[in-house]
Amino acid sequence: MSYNKPPYQITSDILSWLTKVSEQIGAVNALHLNRPQTELRKANRIKTIQSTLAIEGNTLSEEQITALLNNKRILAPQKDILEVQNAIATYNKLHEFKPFQLKSLLDAHKSIMQGLIKEAGSLRKGNVGIVKGSEVTHLAPPGNMVPHLLKDLLDYVKNDKDPILIKTCVFHYEFEFIHPFADGNGRMGRLWQTILLMRTYPVFEYLPIESIIKAEQASYYEALSKSDKQGHSTLFITYMLESISKALEELLDRPAVDPGPESRISLFREFIGTITFTRKDYLKHFKSLSMATASRDLRVAVEMGIVERSGDKNTSTYRYKDIS
Repeated sequence: MSYNKPPYQITSDILSWLTKVSEQIGAVNALHLNRPQTELRKANRIKTIQSTLAIEGNTLSEEQITALLNNKRILAPQKDILEVQNAIATYNKLHEFKPFQLKSLLDAHKSIMQGLIKEAGSLRKGNVGIVKGSEVTHLAPPGNMVPHLLKDLLDYVKNDKDPILIKTCVFHYEFEFIHPFADGNGRMGRLWQTILLMRTYPVFEYLPIESIIKAEQASYYEALSKSDKQGHSTLFITYMLESISKALEELLDRPAVDPGPESRISLFREFIGTITFTRKDYLKHFKSLSMATASRDLRVAVEMGIVERSGDKNTSTYRYKDIS
C-alpha cells in the first residue's frame, strides 16, 4: 500500500527513550499492571478525562467528574458538564473504535463533541489558522486536502515498519498539524494515540499520559510549535516518549498490590485464551506464587465454573470455558 511517510528522524535521544519505554512496558507486564485493579482503572480513567479536558480549558475537578460518573448532580457550567459526559461515554467505548479507519475516527469525534459543535463527526471544509494574541501561529492545510491527508496518515501508522511507539507520536503531531476538525482536535489527537497504542500494549487503555501533559502544558505546546517551525515531528516524538515514560514510571512506583485469586484467574484467561494448560503453566505466568496458592486459584476457577478440569491431581489439565 502506498502512503506518504511524514518527515522525522530517529535520533539517539528517541532511541534512548524508546528503549526505556520498552523496558518499562516489560516491567508493567511482568507485574501484571497492564490491567490494574478496578479502583486504579477507574481513578486513572477519571484522571485521563479531567486532564485532557483541562488542557482545553474545562474547569471540572476529578471529584466533580467522579460525582458525574456516579450519576450525582454537580454545580458547574453546562458546557463543561457536557464535555465530561461526552468524554466518559467515548472512553467507555475505546474497544469499539477501529484504529485505522477514518469512519471510526469520525464516529469518535461525533461522540466526544456531540452537542458542543454543529459539525460533530464531520471534517472541516474551510481553511483555518490558529491565532495566539494577534499572531497566526499555525496555518493548517486547506479543507479540501483534509480527507486525503488523514487517510494517508492512518495508512502510514498501519503499514510503516517503524516501531508503533514512534508512529503514534508522529500521528499525534501530524493530526494536530492537519487540524481536521472545527474544534476538538487536541482531545481527539490524544484519544486516538491511546487507541492506536492499546492494540499493541494493553497498559495504555488505563495510562493517564494526559495528566503528565497537563502538568507540563507549556512544554507540550512548545514541542508542537517547534516541530512546526522545523517542518518535522522529531522534537515532538522525543517529548511524547518522555511523557509516556513518566506516566509508566508513576504506575510502576505504586506500591505492589496482590491482585487476588479472581483477578489472577481473569488475567490468565487474557494470556492463555481457551488453550489447555497445566498448573505449571499457571505458575510460570505468576512466578511469585507458591504451588499451594496456584492450586487454590485453579480450584476456585473450577468452582466458579470458569475453568474445566481434566485428569487427576498432578496430571490435571485445565481449560477456560469459551464465553463467546
